[in-house]
Amino acid sequence: MVKSGSDARIDNRRGILTLITGWLVIAVAAVTFVLPLGDPRHAGRMIGLLLLAAGVMETVAGSQREAARLPSVTAGALTVGAGVMFLTGEWRGLLPAVNIIIIWLALRSLLLLVATWRAGTSSIRKWTAIAAATDFLLAALLVVGVSIASLVYNLFGPTQQLVASFSWVLALSFLATGTMLLEVANCEREGAA
Repeated sequence: MVKSGSDARIDNRRGILTLITGWLVIAVAAVTFVLPLGDPRHAGRMIGLLLLAAGVMETVAGSQREAARLPSVTAGALTVGAGVMFLTGEWRGLLPAVNIIIIWLALRSLLLLVATWRAGTSSIRKWTAIAAATDFLLAALLVVGVSIASLVYNLFGPTQQLVASFSWVLALSFLATGTMLLEVANCEREGAA
């Protein structure tokens, strides 16, 4: 089916906006990779800011999708919510920070799985599935490592290694999301999504 000029321009605009947000999420991933170089006492606030930034970008990009708009926007909103929790400190005393990230990753993987089923083309479906699998595997890795990390944190506080492993998990999730958004943008610009 050939799209009219107006439809093609809309797809192109959506594609450009999604491309920009994809690159911005990848930039957030890069900043998250270097988070361990900073002061570990400020890691919670930085994680909150990075989650908030990535969540806003993902929500904007998700709002541009046709086939999987609701799960895509919801995944972004979930990321914004996790960022706000880290920034406000509302979770302190209720859950360890790692549990918030595990829950966030697990819920995101489910939302991205729904988006995979609703994705229009096979390449978008493939990259959305990769992002869903990445978040699921990262959540599983954190579940396995929670007892060790909790022990280290309780004995020594937020050590550099703990902050590093935590930030790398977030960075890998952001990188998978950013890469997925780049593929969505490519398909939007080609009019395939």
